Amino acid sequence: MTQQTDLTATVVYTDGACKGNPGPGGWGWVVPDGESANGGEPLTTNQRMELTAVLEALRALDGRVVVISDSTYVVNCFRDGWWQGWIKRDWKNSKKEPVANRDLWEPLIEIYRARREELEFQWVKGHAGDQWNERADELAVEAAEAQPRETTSDGLSGASWLPTGHSLAAFGVQPPALGGYEDNPTSEVVKRRLGEVFDAKRQLHPDLVVLTGLRLGAETLAAIAARDVSVPFVAVLPFPHPDAKWPEASRRRFTELCGAADSIVQLEKSQPTNPRQAGQSLSRRNAWMARTADEAVVVWDRSDPRVGRLVADLEQKMPDDIWIIDI
Repeated sequence: MTQQTDLTATVVYTDGACKGNPGPGGWGWVVPDGESANGGEPLTTNQRMELTAVLEALRALDGRVVVISDSTYVVNCFRDGWWQGWIKRDWKNSKKEPVANRDLWEPLIEIYRARREELEFQWVKGHAGDQWNERADELAVEAAEAQPRETTSDGLSGASWLPTGHSLAAFGVQPPALGGYEDNPTSEVVKRRLGEVFDAKRQLHPDLVVLTGLRLGAETLAAIAARDVSVPFVAVLPFPHPDAKWPEASRRRFTELCGAADSIVQLEKSQPTNPRQAGQSLSRRNAWMARTADEAVVVWDRSDPRVGRLVADLEQKMPDDIWIIDI
């Protein structure tokens, strides 16, 4: 631990990095001409690594500290007082949605409140030639690149990152059957019904965890519903950047939900190069989720043939443990 006098502030540069978002990530902090540290996680997001860098630095450094970061996500929270609104709204943001990455924000804000007179946050432009910002970035990237990629016997990665518990896999139709890509009455009804299913299942299984692929439509609604009723969920991604061609608003929601996930599983290392490969990857993902889960819930309009084939397959694997939400 670094001790400082009342008249001396420690300046610390922090940074986070992610090889893909989500992907293997790293964090780093450095005191100019002084101590430094870094670390990482096998599958995470850039925002989580930015937050972790600051949290780890403040846990290590006593006294007055000036945190310099190129993340407006971090700096603006404290400079503009976002955290005060979150706490006042019981950890909801201005859109009345649960604050993403609360598990990291909460201890960081607790430190800030306890040491408010000692802490200052400053923003620096990233990759603009600042020696110590560059060094913090090097530490974060180094940690991200050091993260191992674990594989299962069938060549799919990530299985060891699943939490223990009773797992419920969520599948279903895509936006056209749900009234479109934006929030609408149909999607709101489906989200509410999914939340009711998750809440009821949790009464039977207190260790319930929802598995969702976060595909546009029912799978995204399942993640939101799980978050809303405080049931942990795992994002099961078929390959890197499945949101690459989505509308911008959908991509922002995808990133937010990845940040809110209890953990993230990426099953394949490479992105598909054509629609046929993407379809095959999705089929393998569905099979993996069906094999892993104890139960399944499917949102279906009884007409989508793709979902129909999935339902038939699930009925073979878990005939008494599949639940259909009709729309």
